[in-house]
Amino acid sequence: MTSIDMQLGKNGITSNFVEMLKHHFIKNQNVRVSVLKSAGHERGKVRKYSEEILDKLGNNYTAKIIGFKIVLKKWRKAMR
Repeated sequence: MTSIDMQLGKNGITSNFVEMLKHHFIKNQNVRVSVLKSAGHERGKVRKYSEEILDKLGNNYTAKIIGFKIVLKKWRKAMR
């Protein structure tokens, strides 16, 4: 099980950020996204970012929030 770390900064979730996520999922099963202070260190914002990322990635992904990290996992079959 391979994973990679990414950071979400003040620009938030951009189309480039989503494309980088998709690119990382080609070779990795898990991606950990650290939400930096410049993006907003509030629990509600982290949950909002998580939902927005899942909406843009599609049905084959799930997310788990641990502190200020979002752990994304890609599944072979749609989970929703």
